[in-house]
Amino acid sequence: MSRSLNKVMLIGNLGADPEVRSTNNGSRVATLSLATSRQWTGQGGEKQEKTEWHRVVCWNNKGAQLADLAEKYMKKGDRIYVEGRVEYRTWEDREKQTRYTTEIIAREVLLLSSRGGGEGSGDYARAKAAAKVAPEGKAESLDAFPEALDEEDDDLPF
Repeated sequence: MSRSLNKVMLIGNLGADPEVRSTNNGSRVATLSLATSRQWTGQGGEKQEKTEWHRVVCWNNKGAQLADLAEKYMKKGDRIYVEGRVEYRTWEDREKQTRYTTEIIAREVLLLSSRGGGEGSGDYARAKAAAKVAPEGKAESLDAFPEALDEEDDDLPF
């Protein structure tokens, strides 16, 4: 049986306040714009930097209320940690043009920015604790395949 893994971990800053909406079936979802940057020294010794923008989608579900967490505790400039999976979607717009998007579907979100009294106090600490989603048991989760984490694999040819 072949296994695969689709896992993304990002630490960055929000480029805008979360956009929270409700779907037609009543689910709540928040969309985040997350910036990550990397720096390096160029061949001429000059410092260079590149910023990547990520679209992060946070759903309210049985395991955690990530959309509510985003709406209540996150704002532009906040530093957050996101763990989830990458998903690619296509759709046709009103002008019949095919559109593409790459999204990170959040499974866990941790708020890294301090809030006045520090990260360990009050509602902010509870928000961090509530941000982790319970395993869904879907095939894309390693939680569904605990044997995938075993050190030995009898199928290896060496």
